[in-house]
Amino acid sequence: MARKPKGEVRRSQLITTYGIGSIIAVEDESFMVAGIDRWEPGPPNLHEPRLERRLRVNGFRLPPASESGPDIPVVRFPTWAHCPSCRRLDRHNRLTSIFRNECNACGVALIPSRFIICCVNGHVDDFPYFNWVHAGSPRTDGEHRMTIDSAGDTASLADIVISCTCRKRATMEGAFTKTAMKEITRCLGRRPWLSENDAACDQTPRTLQRGASNVWFSLTHSAISIPPWSEGAFLVLNKHWEILRHLRDNQALRSVLESMQLAAGTNYSTDDLVAAVIQRRTGEEANDDDMARSLKRDEYLALLNGSPEQSRDQQFVCIPAPEVPASLSRLIGRVMLVKKLREVRVLESFSRVTPPESGPAAPRPPLFDAHPGWLPAIEVNGEGVFMTLSGDALQRWERDDRVVKRVSQINDNYTARCAAHGAPADRPITPRLILIHSLAHAVIDQWALDSGYPASSLRERLYADEDMAGFLIYTATSDSAGSLGGVVAEADASRLAASFQELATRTAWCSSDPLCVESGPNGVDGLNLAACHSCLLLPEISCEEMNLLLDRALLAGLPSAPDLGFLQLHASES
Repeated sequence: MARKPKGEVRRSQLITTYGIGSIIAVEDESFMVAGIDRWEPGPPNLHEPRLERRLRVNGFRLPPASESGPDIPVVRFPTWAHCPSCRRLDRHNRLTSIFRNECNACGVALIPSRFIICCVNGHVDDFPYFNWVHAGSPRTDGEHRMTIDSAGDTASLADIVISCTCRKRATMEGAFTKTAMKEITRCLGRRPWLSENDAACDQTPRTLQRGASNVWFSLTHSAISIPPWSEGAFLVLNKHWEILRHLRDNQALRSVLESMQLAAGTNYSTDDLVAAVIQRRTGEEANDDDMARSLKRDEYLALLNGSPEQSRDQQFVCIPAPEVPASLSRLIGRVMLVKKLREVRVLESFSRVTPPESGPAAPRPPLFDAHPGWLPAIEVNGEGVFMTLSGDALQRWERDDRVVKRVSQINDNYTARCAAHGAPADRPITPRLILIHSLAHAVIDQWALDSGYPASSLRERLYADEDMAGFLIYTATSDSAGSLGGVVAEADASRLAASFQELATRTAWCSSDPLCVESGPNGVDGLNLAACHSCLLLPEISCEEMNLLLDRALLAGLPSAPDLGFLQLHASES
């Protein structure tokens, strides 16, 4: 008999918010999204060759989106619950039957455990209530029935009391300290979203609330579909790539293409399709030690070169803006209007307790027991504006000793953060990166006021390297705030000039000044300088770097050194 679905989430949320291994509250119950190898079997139905190459998969699958389609499997977690009437605290299956959620004794809806334990390797388990109450005491014979009660005098953990029939009792005070579980329990390597647990873990678990934001951080990758992968013959091949990629003999390949009649009804000949297969296969087999950097460089060159619209099914349309405002000519090198873009976002893994780390040593909890050959992903369409910074002005500014010294604080903290997780820093944190990132945030904040899009519907894509200096501000969402033309309209010469004049004024002060601009390193692991919720911080879905690596002073300067800011330096030169 088919089971009734427990609830609904949006397709995009299964990539960003409620992905594999995350906890979802559904009415009075709580569940964890199970691994992708428990999904309805099927081949990949979404392709992006460059991302497939980087993640070494055969393709991606869109999560189901209709009521008539297959459901996403979930498992009950936490498995502990309590009855608000009789106060009994125990495993869910001891309080009621497996498919019910009412206390057998009282008939009242059970409440899932408020507390769980997690470790930085991605493991998660029920809070060890028995060990917590009986810490330091051997287990005695007889039945141990526990209850949970709240004194109600305050909202503190000291008012939450766990009692046992053996007369042991303890409050939850101190349960959230880093070392609270050290003498209570060890990490058992539990992975409830999979069918098998991990090997024993050497990490000390941390107590968290099951609804806390640090119980699950998504680790996603994205790529913008660019020519040639986004166009023409490559689109014809996508649905059949699993077959075609293994045909090494070109004559056999030609015969298969002809028998499948893939060229029929298109503007391409069989020769065109053969050439496209060879090009795509060569790209997949290339040895590239830094595929993430290669992804960005390919996009940067495509955005610089542009791609005028030649057909209605074209996924990437990018043309130069008619003009760059004269007042910004020393600041902005090039402005490109991205009238059509397609972005693919893929969930590769996740982290718990701390945000995902980069580098080969970072924990990567798997989304499956047996790899199905694909990963979950979504595709979204939108529009955007791409801008590069003027090379001459940028190079003069980033060589300033004061700028280098200021950014070195963040670079040192980033290196220390990576070392604390047993890995070398995967990149240097440069003045160029901090400047471009801070400017992108300022532009998003300004355009959220001017264009009518909410800031959470605008996203940044940063291109900051020795030979890259630009950023793309775009909207790519699957809801009503999609491609409405509002972002491209902001690149009109008069509007763009007014936007930059206004953002220069707005970044010059913050309602938290002087505390904000004069503070030292702040934020997670000290990876921000002058950045707070009153000035540069955005909804995290808009930011590539999770609201880190920001400094408003590099835009607006310091009270004691106004020419430190790139925008102020430009104003003085004008």
